[in-house]
Amino acid sequence: MSVFEIIRFAIRGLFTNRLRTALTTLGIMIGVASVIILLAVGNGSSKAIQASLDRLGTNSLQVRSGGGGFGPRARASASSQKPLTILDTVALADKTQAPDIKQVAPIVSTNGTCVVGANTSTPSTFYGTWPAYYEASNTSIQKGSYFTNDDVTNARRVALIGQTTATALFGTSNPIGQTMRCSGIEFTVIGLTSVKGASGFQDGDSLVLIPITTMENTITGNQALSSILVEATKSTTTTAAQSELTTILDARHGITGRKTADFSVFNQASLLTTASTSSQTFTTLLGMVAAISLLVGGIGITNIMLVTVIERTREIGIRKAIGAPKAAILTQFLIEATILSLLGGALGVVAGLIGSHFTIAGTKPVIVPASVFLAFGVSILIGVFFGGYPASRAASLRPIEALRYE
Repeated sequence: MSVFEIIRFAIRGLFTNRLRTALTTLGIMIGVASVIILLAVGNGSSKAIQASLDRLGTNSLQVRSGGGGFGPRARASASSQKPLTILDTVALADKTQAPDIKQVAPIVSTNGTCVVGANTSTPSTFYGTWPAYYEASNTSIQKGSYFTNDDVTNARRVALIGQTTATALFGTSNPIGQTMRCSGIEFTVIGLTSVKGASGFQDGDSLVLIPITTMENTITGNQALSSILVEATKSTTTTAAQSELTTILDARHGITGRKTADFSVFNQASLLTTASTSSQTFTTLLGMVAAISLLVGGIGITNIMLVTVIERTREIGIRKAIGAPKAAILTQFLIEATILSLLGGALGVVAGLIGSHFTIAGTKPVIVPASVFLAFGVSILIGVFFGGYPASRAASLRPIEALRYE
């Protein structure tokens, strides 16, 4: 019997029960599509986190008040902790003490609602700072101009806003030169920042930046800084910059050990490494969940092929009685199982590629090319592996027993 005839018998066998074939193919298709889509979601989530951290740069450090920790010791030391101040910022900008620090920007953060007519917006980021913040945070503008050191010195009521804030307050109108009221204070919009996009629940374009002196004079008063943003001279000197700023602040705050520290330093490079590791673990777990559905599809092939062997026992006996070799029967059923997995795999790839074009759980999936080839290849191997036992069972039937089967 030629290979062509064996394939023809296999295809005819699959079309004998079209519904069963379709359902088995659907199981493989869902498994393959799940692998592609879930890995794409994990990869997209990882890239979104990385993009969010890259906005500050891997050579950025953020100093925040409070040394962390819990319990009686932390509460007891809270009253003696010194807040971060502008003088701390000036000390960190001293090149003689911190040669690896490029620039420093103080930040005072607040919550407030901005109003233009009947339109309102509550920006998730409302900072008072000075011009060094722009470069340290990788904040660029698409329209207008930055506020300057002169604006800070004279506490002018000017502001930069993000695209989300601009759309909420001014719609499609050009916001440059227009006024808005934030926390009851009127500000003139002089700049629109470049679009940063969202990362999870944080919208990078829901933003208002004003001079720090204006913030203190009109909204918050002369309170402690919320944080200090520090930019190292380059990514390779971030660790050295962190050591220098820690030494300077320890001396200024009278810190003698890390247990008594009243500030904490967040290293963007370390956060990026941690986030990448977490994302890889998340992606792996998603891949394992998807692989289970593909495995279930393979078990479905075994089940259906066993049913097929039982239903066609008499046919197998007749073919063996008229001279069909064991290899021909084995090959036919293996081909049937392989066609099921091949068809299901191809449809799964198509479904996975289409499904990955939609935002899922707030994440834009990013296809991992290797996952497409891997899922498709594994689906074929599953067809061969899980179809092997039913095929072997069919080929091992004795002709006389098969002919007696009713």
